[in-house]
Amino acid sequence: MIACAAATATSASFEAIRDAATSGEGDKPAKTTTQPWHDALARLWILDPVPAWLPTQNELKRLAQAPKHQLADPALTARLLGLDAAALLEGGEGNPRVVRRGSLLGRLFEALVTLSLRVYAQANEAQVRHLRLHGGQREIDLIIERADRKVLAIEVKLNRTVGDRDVKHLLWLREQLGDNLLDALVVHTGPEA
Repeated sequence: MIACAAATATSASFEAIRDAATSGEGDKPAKTTTQPWHDALARLWILDPVPAWLPTQNELKRLAQAPKHQLADPALTARLLGLDAAALLEGGEGNPRVVRRGSLLGRLFEALVTLSLRVYAQANEAQVRHLRLHGGQREIDLIIERADRKVLAIEVKLNRTVGDRDVKHLLWLREQLGDNLLDALVVHTGPEA
């Protein structure tokens, strides 16, 4: 579970997570041994991955199909990683398995936004996904798709301000989808919408 927590908001391979869980061990357990444990955690809703968005009504090509890893709650992720507010906000010494810098805090922020949006999407019979092209040339943190296949695209940034770089993939998606993109937005930590 700690290795899964460390992979929050990433699409790390199953092998990378297994290797992280067994670092320093010469004999790694087979996937057939570890996969049932992973599946059991998913059935218990402890692991709650964000599936890849694979639209059926447009011409987007080269979409990656790997889910983004996520635990049921980012607080559980932080607890499993042994992080408190000081460790996240100030960095600090301690557990060498965790890199304590902005990227981890950013991934936890994305997990919190995802958790909230899943609640709203479920109430509106919509699905929450993510978009990533093979090779990572384009990536959008969250795609909310309604039953009519219209979508809302969302970027999550741990920044106080939003710049052109933060919206470039959203603008690209608007060109690709046209009227099927209902809206696009950036959720950030700044004081202004």
